[in-house]
Amino acid sequence: MSIAVSASIATDHLMRFPGRFADVLLADQLDHVSLSFLVDDLQIRRGGVGGNIVYAMGLLNHTPLLVGAVGADFAEYRAWLESHGVDCSAILVSNHAHTARFVCTTDDDMAQIASFYPGAMSEARDISIAQLAEKRELDLVLVGANDPEAMLRHTAECRELGIPFAADPSQQLARLDGDQSVQLIDGATYLFTNKYEWALLLQKTGLSEEEVAQKVGIRVTTLGADGVLIVDRAGTEVTVGVVPDTAKVDPTGVGDAFRAGFLTGHTAGLSLERAAQLGSLTAVLVLETMGTQEWTLNRDDALERLTLAYGPEAAADIKPLLCSASPGLEAVPVG
Repeated sequence: MSIAVSASIATDHLMRFPGRFADVLLADQLDHVSLSFLVDDLQIRRGGVGGNIVYAMGLLNHTPLLVGAVGADFAEYRAWLESHGVDCSAILVSNHAHTARFVCTTDDDMAQIASFYPGAMSEARDISIAQLAEKRELDLVLVGANDPEAMLRHTAECRELGIPFAADPSQQLARLDGDQSVQLIDGATYLFTNKYEWALLLQKTGLSEEEVAQKVGIRVTTLGADGVLIVDRAGTEVTVGVVPDTAKVDPTGVGDAFRAGFLTGHTAGLSLERAAQLGSLTAVLVLETMGTQEWTLNRDDALERLTLAYGPEAAADIKPLLCSASPGLEAVPVG
């Protein structure tokens, strides 16, 4: 299947705080909080929701189409993605703005405080899914966190054209009002959120779980260390646990990797359970790595971990996708 990913493209500035935010954030003083965290490390990496998802799909040999806006500073990043099987022909290059920046500090609890500068991302609203669909067949469009107007436009175009789409509003739920949130999910083939975002979505829209179920096909709610809950069109629930990690290095991009693995698996014919297991594998590989696109996929190791986590039948079912995946390539930091 041809999957387009419309979402943010950014450079990540990732820092580590050797302590716990919870120890220094005082609940009764948050209305005038003024803090500076002395961090131990700074890593500058390629990132953004869209970039992270297509990188993972590329490693799984899916050749996704990346849809987004960047600055003139994107040349090296573009070459990196194209070398990993990503189609970057739909990317708009701004004449005046830099590629977006994500600045994030992570503490010892894996809690995060972050800021996001949109830069060229704001021009993603000028990209037309309808025009892209005239030149190529689009079997699925994932509409992820991006310029809000771009998210609304691309969702509306998918509905109008009858192109299946996955709604993944994630971080942008904080910026959207209730009506906009409804527009983004209405008619979605897949709805992705984490546990907090699911609660926020219900609060913002005023919809019940049953009312959301009438608007979307498959709801996928990631639960952190508790795995993932999937509710299909018939209301049947599927729960899948995580692949045990060898180290918790940085959680940035874990959700993006899960979405990539899940969609790659499910659109290739895997069951919801098996697709979620593949998503959990790709997610843990990011968790164990500093940087959202610095991980690699070792087929033999992946099959062993799937076997240990879910059993030999799961590994056997997922194996054909891993056997067609690109071999692991050496990761090269940016900056």
